[in-house]
Amino acid sequence: MTHIEQSADVAFSALLGAGTKIWHLAQVREDAILGEECNIGRGAYIGPGVQLGNRCKVQNYALVYEPAVLADGVFIGPAAVLTNDLFPRAINPDGTLKSGDDWEMVGVNIGQGAAIGARAVCIAPVTIGKWATVAAGAVVTKDVPEYAVVAGVPAKRVAWVGEAGRPLIRKDEYWVCPQTDNRYVESDGQLRPL
Repeated sequence: MTHIEQSADVAFSALLGAGTKIWHLAQVREDAILGEECNIGRGAYIGPGVQLGNRCKVQNYALVYEPAVLADGVFIGPAAVLTNDLFPRAINPDGTLKSGDDWEMVGVNIGQGAAIGARAVCIAPVTIGKWATVAAGAVVTKDVPEYAVVAGVPAKRVAWVGEAGRPLIRKDEYWVCPQTDNRYVESDGQLRPL
C-alpha cells in the first residue's frame, strides 16, 4: 500500500507505484513517475518528470532534478544532488530573469542497482552504469562504468564492486566477490560478469 506523510507535497499528476512511501517534507513534482516499493526520505526532492524504477531509495534531503532517470534498485544517499544545468545562471546576459525557455535541461541516468553516496554530486549529463558505486562526497563529471567504484573530486575509478556492494578481490585473471563468489572479467576499462 502506498504511504504519503501529511507534510509531504506530492503533485496530483505524479504516478506512484504500489508500496511506495513518501516521508515528511518530501516533494514529488508534476509528472514524476515512481515505481513500486520506492522509499523517498524526509525532505527529498523529485523533480518534474523524473523517472524512478522499482524499489529505488532516495534518502533524506537528496535532490533529484529533472530529467533524471533511475533504473530499478537505485540508491541515492542523504543530501546527494543530481544536477540538470550545464551553464547555471539566474539571469540572461541582458540581466533578465532566466525562464525555462532560456536553457537546455540535461539529466543524470543511473543504471540498475547503482548507489550514490551521501553528499555526492552528479554533474549532468552523465550516466552511472549498473551496479556502480559513487563514494560519499564524490563529484561525478564523466560517465561511470558498470560495476565501478568512483571517489574524489573529480571522481575517478578506485575499485570494482559486485552486485552485493562489496569491493571485488583480484584472483588470477578474474575479479571475485567475497560474498557471492561471482566472477568478473576486466577488459578495456570495463567489467563484465561471467
